[in-house]
Parts: sequence; structure tokens; C-alpha cells
Amino acid sequence: MNDFGIVTAPDTVRIERLLPGPIERVWAYLTESEKRGTWLARGDMDLRPGGAMELVFHNNRLTDNDVAPPAKYEKYGGELRSHGHVVECDPPRLLVFTWDEEAGGDSQVRMELAPKGDQVQLIVTHSRLASREGMVSVSGGWHTHLGILADRLAGRTPEGFWKTLAPISAEYEKRIPA
Repeated sequence: MNDFGIVTAPDTVRIERLLPGPIERVWAYLTESEKRGTWLARGDMDLRPGGAMELVFHNNRLTDNDVAPPAKYEKYGGELRSHGHVVECDPPRLLVFTWDEEAGGDSQVRMELAPKGDQVQLIVTHSRLASREGMVSVSGGWHTHLGILADRLAGRTPEGFWKTLAPISAEYEKRIPA
């Protein structure tokens, strides 16, 4: 499994991870605010189709061993709130939700879980991205956040969020076609 996400359509990127199981534990890290807050963002999530959800990001506080955000990302260092709605939910295998509705976009995130022995395959597909710049941004973000998730589930201390994001985003800048 390649760590880097792949472009599957002109507006879609998919990233796969193999994570320590069981599947119910990984599901909890996707859906429960406190657990999700250790790798992505806290916030309420009504797990019914049409249910409201909020993601409250604190990227500066995700990891302890970090650097200040690069100038390009300074505005993402403090608290950021993103709102969306659950589109589909089939615990503990599938969660689909809209992303950042208040920004006027209509992108969608699909998270699929499948047991693989004592591990769990997680596939994150972010679709309906409005631009290449958006694809690069969410690819680097998901890659970095999912690395933190993998470390948390394995009981490891994750690398610094900002320390990791900058070189990962630079790599996606090269990999995603113009």
C-alpha cells in the first residue's frame, strides 16, 4: 500500500491506510469527538443521514513536538470550524459527509473501513474538489492527519503536524497533475 494518495478522477483523491484494529476502535476514532480530536478535529457529529456535524480544528495543539506553522499555513494554526452534514452512515464500515459547507464548496469525504486480519483498512476518498490547489491542500492535510491517527492507534508519539505537513504538501504539489 502506497502511503501517498492517488488522484482517481479530476476532482477526487483517495488515500489508504492499514491501521491497528479492531474495526470498532478505529470507528470510534473517526466518530467520537474526543478521540477524533487527537488526530483531526473535535466536534459533534449526528451519525444519521442529514445529521449536522462540526469539526473544530486546533492544528497547533495536535502534537507536542512541533514547529510554528509555515507562513503559508499560519491562518490554519488557531481554532478553525468546519460544518457539514452526514450523507451516509453504516457503523462501523462507512461514513460519508460533506466538507466545509460554509466555504461554499460541495466536496465530500467518504471513509470506508474493512477488517484485514487484526488490522483495519481505511480508505478516505475526498471528492468534488473544486481546484487542483484544493486537491493538493486536502491531500497533504489528510496524509498528515492520517499519519497522526496511525501513530495514536499504535501507541506511538506522532511527528509534529506542521513539521510533517510542509514536506508532504510539497510532494503532493509534484504528484498531482496540473
